Amino acid sequence: MEDDVKTVERMYVSFNARDIDGVMAVLTDDVAWANGMDGGHVHGRAAVREYWTRQWTMVSPYVAPVGFQHTADDAIIAEVHQSVFDLDGKPLEGQTHGLTDKTVGHIFHFRDGKVARFDIADDA
Repeated sequence: MEDDVKTVERMYVSFNARDIDGVMAVLTDDVAWANGMDGGHVHGRAAVREYWTRQWTMVSPYVAPVGFQHTADDAIIAEVHQSVFDLDGKPLEGQTHGLTDKTVGHIFHFRDGKVARFDIADDA
């Protein structure tokens, strides 16, 4: 399980650096990824890449993990503080999508050492 936590920590570093290939490397081909902007999930690495590419043309999110816990079903919950900025690095005002500054739970389910499913729990 500690390897899974280290994988998640590296994912956040890659995400914040906009190193999409670094994140894609630890996702299963058929990953189900929560769509924090529009709701639902996107499926597969290509869809995750497209989702983030679109997101990064609209906003500049930064996600910092503040704690991790293991669940009974071998998932990892990362408590994270997400900050969302405009493309000039200024805090957002009046956004219409689902991304806002807040603390949330990110739930990662693994299969064979890679993330197979990602969900968001807003009540972290």
